[in-house]
Amino acid sequence: MNTMPRSKLIGTVVARFGAGAVVMGLLFFGAAGTFRFWQAWVFMAILFIPMFFVVLYLIRNDPALIERRMRTREREPFQKKSQIISTILYLLAFLIPGLDHRFGWSSLPVAVVIVADVFVFLGYLLFILVLRENSYASRVVDVEVDQKVVSTGPYSLVRHPMYFAALMIFFFSPAALGSLWALFAIIPATSLLVPRIIEEERLLSRELSGYESYKQKVRYRLIPMVW
Repeated sequence: MNTMPRSKLIGTVVARFGAGAVVMGLLFFGAAGTFRFWQAWVFMAILFIPMFFVVLYLIRNDPALIERRMRTREREPFQKKSQIISTILYLLAFLIPGLDHRFGWSSLPVAVVIVADVFVFLGYLLFILVLRENSYASRVVDVEVDQKVVSTGPYSLVRHPMYFAALMIFFFSPAALGSLWALFAIIPATSLLVPRIIEEERLLSRELSGYESYKQKVRYRLIPMVW
């Protein structure tokens, strides 16, 4: 792929990074009606502090991967619809904890919140490992001309380790934010990963050389010993 000039790439990354932090902060603290929401502060620190250093590393060492991660427009009609629905559900899932905090709908022990934070962090570490292993790990479902099948690292365990990392992060996010009610948005949002993966594998089998052989080698799509 043709990479954009470094200065433009950095500008795009900074804008996306800043916008993401602002939107998440508005959802959390706007809904809570206060900045005294320690669970949200810890959650954002877990996500954004490592992300800052990872982005710096990738800009220097793999700018093409960063550019791929900046793409958000899906090519396939099904993936476009899935993206819209999941985005709405994830926004709702990050809005509910603030409302929960404001109105006291649910209460979780500090120990439970901390354990959930640990799992969110582990999910993010796996996400970083996937990026290190696969420079073609785009945000959208697509196949590039020179793309090759990756079967090493986490890809030797499941065919879609990035989705497994996302599943970990999002599934434990409600507890990390001290809200049980957010599960009502997170569960249907994460369940959309199943049809997304099925449709993605159809595309990969059709357009990515060697993917059918890889499917025979690595049996499980998302969760080892399950599916």
